[in-house]
Amino acid sequence: MIVCIAEKPSVGRDIARILGANVAHDGYMEGNGYQVTWTFGHLCTLKEPQDYTPWWKQWNLDDLPMIPQRFGIKLINNDGYEKQFHTIERLMQAAESIVNCGDAGQEGELIQRWVMQKAQAKCPVKRLWISSMTDEAIKEGFANLKSQDDYQSLYEAGLCRAIGDWLLGMNATRLYTLKYRQGQRQVLSIGRVQTPTLAMIVNRQLEIRNFKPEQYWVLATVYRGTLFTLKQSDDEENTGSNKGRISSEEEGRKAFELIKDRDFEVTGVSKKAGNEAPPRLFDLTSLQVECNKKFSFSADETLKYIQNLYEKKFTTYPRVDTTYLSDDIYPKCPKILQGLVPYMPLIQPLMGTKLKKSKKVFDTSKVTDHHAIIPTGMNPANGDMTYNEKKVFDLIARRFIAVFYPDCKFSSTTVTGKVETEELNSQGKVKKGKVEFKATGKQILEQGWRDVFSWGHATKEAVTDDEGNKKEEEKMLPDFKKGEHGPHTPTLTEKWTQPPKPYTEATLLRAMETAGKNVTDEELRDALKENGIGRPSTRAAIIETLFKRNYIRKERKSLVATETGIQLIGLIHNDLLKSAELTGQWEKKLREIEAHKYNAQQFIYELKQMVWQLVQQVKSDPYRPAPPQPTAPNT
Repeated sequence: MIVCIAEKPSVGRDIARILGANVAHDGYMEGNGYQVTWTFGHLCTLKEPQDYTPWWKQWNLDDLPMIPQRFGIKLINNDGYEKQFHTIERLMQAAESIVNCGDAGQEGELIQRWVMQKAQAKCPVKRLWISSMTDEAIKEGFANLKSQDDYQSLYEAGLCRAIGDWLLGMNATRLYTLKYRQGQRQVLSIGRVQTPTLAMIVNRQLEIRNFKPEQYWVLATVYRGTLFTLKQSDDEENTGSNKGRISSEEEGRKAFELIKDRDFEVTGVSKKAGNEAPPRLFDLTSLQVECNKKFSFSADETLKYIQNLYEKKFTTYPRVDTTYLSDDIYPKCPKILQGLVPYMPLIQPLMGTKLKKSKKVFDTSKVTDHHAIIPTGMNPANGDMTYNEKKVFDLIARRFIAVFYPDCKFSSTTVTGKVETEELNSQGKVKKGKVEFKATGKQILEQGWRDVFSWGHATKEAVTDDEGNKKEEEKMLPDFKKGEHGPHTPTLTEKWTQPPKPYTEATLLRAMETAGKNVTDEELRDALKENGIGRPSTRAAIIETLFKRNYIRKERKSLVATETGIQLIGLIHNDLLKSAELTGQWEKKLREIEAHKYNAQQFIYELKQMVWQLVQQVKSDPYRPAPPQPTAPNT
């Protein structure tokens, strides 16, 4: 008998139906030579400290660091889990072979490998590796089962991640709690990804708190109904600084007086044609960012919605970090498009022609285990989607359709102008000068892919950037001619510099993806993903953990560190624990383990050394926090 093990009962039953295993038993399906069973996500976990030695049950500074000679796993203490495990164990020990049907990713591999180890399975194991849950994909996957050995490095990377989280989390949490919270009940929770993420939020908040606004003035003028702003100097243009600001009111008033009664003259008109490619397909992080910006969904909510869409067969595997498709997907695209029946008015213009194939979309070299999130081609009108799942699906479907549309063509216009000035110098002679201005506009010549986002009840694409700033509205300028001149209306406006904006979930996800670097260029962002902290599949859970531990709270869309969170980061003097960049280097090594480029044992050795050094450093720290103030009794 061949035993297949899936990660959820619903997935297991789908696989059983395809295989013809239609006889239901308690905890599995059987038939046609197959027994199909399932876990409920994680059934096993790494052992707790007291499972290795009894005296580790008590929190004692002298017992740190806790470094087991060999890590072991155990069943999670849950009656339902234990019952299901014993069913799996019985089936596996009698099996001729096993098919691992876990989610096709690092966590899915770890979940099933631990269960097979705990069940002491001895028979050969094959791996089902698919990117969607459609019947066609499942059949194709079973026709092309992979060797379990092909995914050994994936398991090793997952195991190293789990051991690393245990070593640092267990030791650092006890270490900081015992050292700095003596006599208090509050636990100081430290995590390999959690703590640098919290540090990013705290550091941003302290920047805002300590920000001292500076006053400046902006000189502008309106000519023929068009706003012209002060033109930056060449140095300012090159460095991106100052933005034509005037630092003193006196200087601003002087410039205003010099130009107010003189004609404005157009000194140049330049037009430049340009093409704008369609937005990239979604990876999980960019989907979470977009859903947070457009619908205020949390990262965790978006992950749940897209996971449901995957399990309902509407979209492909969601826990991905690439925005590309492999070249072998291209021939399947016409059929996928034809399945998107509610979007047929958008798809009809593409039918009967060869679909556009852009290197920004199809590039096998940019795809490892899974490609970008796209529709499967199952008609969304025929399935059960919740209201919010429909919103998420609509974003994915429109992005997919848009990549086959032509580029948007536009014309950018830059108009420069000047007001000539005269003033008396200290010798009483007339000194001539000029104040220069600039206005820009953009005219859409051919909508191209933008038609996809303006059709129907779409949420407008690209209204804001990741920071939530409104993007400059496209505006057409009047037909200016070089040399024309006339009256204008100048203004001098007092302004103040603004502090950095608090993180939202969208901007925090981007910061986690790029190890804290503020990057807007998509290609550069791709290059930094290797050093990002956390994985696409775990970042939502990290943010939720910070909420649960009362380290952060939400004020409207902004993420704000609590005093508890600020105090915790203030206590940590070790950069390795709170630096996004250093944590990103660990993440890079985990990715290299997965890609056979780094040794798993070396990674664990380095972690053990780091934990040992951390413990010695904190133990020897002479700092003692002030004892908590007694609470005054109620009167």
